[in-house]
Amino acid sequence: MSAPLLHIESSPSLPREADVVVIGGGVVGVFTSYYLARRGLKVALLEKGRVAAEQSSRNWGWCRQQNRDARELPLATRSLDLWEKVAQETGEDTGFRRCGLLYLSNDESELEGWAKWRDFARTVGVTTHMLSSEEASGRGKATGRKWKGGVFSPTDGTADTSKAVPIAARAIMAAGGTVHQHCAARGIELSAGRVRGVVTEAGTIRTKTVVMAGGAWASSFCNQLGIRFPQASVRQSILAVAPGAAGLPGALHTAQLSLTRRGNGGYTLAISGRARVDPTPQQVRFGREFLPMFARRWRSLSPGAFEGMRQGHESLAKWRLDEVTPMEQNRTLDPRPDMKQIRLTHRRACKLVPELRQLAISNVWAGYIDSTPDGIPAIGEVESIPGFILAAGFSGHGFGIGPGAGHMIADIITGSPPIVDPSPYRPERLKMSAWGKVSEF
Repeated sequence: MSAPLLHIESSPSLPREADVVVIGGGVVGVFTSYYLARRGLKVALLEKGRVAAEQSSRNWGWCRQQNRDARELPLATRSLDLWEKVAQETGEDTGFRRCGLLYLSNDESELEGWAKWRDFARTVGVTTHMLSSEEASGRGKATGRKWKGGVFSPTDGTADTSKAVPIAARAIMAAGGTVHQHCAARGIELSAGRVRGVVTEAGTIRTKTVVMAGGAWASSFCNQLGIRFPQASVRQSILAVAPGAAGLPGALHTAQLSLTRRGNGGYTLAISGRARVDPTPQQVRFGREFLPMFARRWRSLSPGAFEGMRQGHESLAKWRLDEVTPMEQNRTLDPRPDMKQIRLTHRRACKLVPELRQLAISNVWAGYIDSTPDGIPAIGEVESIPGFILAAGFSGHGFGIGPGAGHMIADIITGSPPIVDPSPYRPERLKMSAWGKVSEF
């Protein structure tokens, strides 16, 4: 009953050399490879398990500008345009729809915060509408209750998490790149301090440029190279219900529950921000850096169990390039769902939207959301190792901004004018204090 996912075939053989090797077959790694391949570069995408099998198929599927941190908003805006173009370029339907995102609330301070963001959004050309009580209650009529107000962002939307990233990965191969599933990258070979190649479980690929887009695994991989990348993950549990409900918004957020229409007509249900913190050696190592984040969001977090230790993605262990790595021992991060959380989510859903009571639960799953101390991704070349580009720590926002991030990384590699200013994402900022700079949303 895990998250549904489209299966794609891999390229038949591993290349001996490539212009760029991308490690990680999630949304960021796939779109980086996609835009590099479309520019004619010889790119090889490595994925230890299946493309999009981790957080890229386990998220809500929201592609939003609404309530984005100012540092991320330009990337979010450009990503929406790119999501639309992917269907045209590939000839396949990723499920992307600008259905609009609806936020409802009975909390005055929450509404004030949304209004403040609306005022900021106007200054950068983003449209969002504050809703009166009558308007909010009308748009939220499926809840059968009256709301004080809300906000509607008409140009935002959702994409189908079960197929969007695999479709883009298939297009990499159509453009001349290669995709290698069940092929873990074990490490990087260096020459005079620069990238010379990538060692995989199936052999070595010679290259001068590597993109590390390994999601929740990125910090432990960077640790092998002496790169200190502060990253920590939380475990969120989600469920989906079968099709059958009518008259519901395509995407709805309230403090009690968020829901998203899936490609099959069912709905994904989750409680925003609610997650378990599973202790790991990596979390202990970076505990001080994450104190500001924890101080801001502790009300949404609960102590976890030893699930994180069992998964092995936040280990501080070192491994040799000729031995089996933790990535090969655990091809897919598939943590146990928090069933207490699942039951609470379902109860809230049935109370908020009575029509959901008639629908059976079709799937339950959990995933690890990896974050940086300030909640903004780390994207850029690592100064200590020329040719090594980090793209991780997307802090629960990666699916929506994945196309823009991939395009920007391709711009950096090819020397093209970047689609947005990359400076807010540079990894080196994490060497400095992130206190007081935590993302608002």
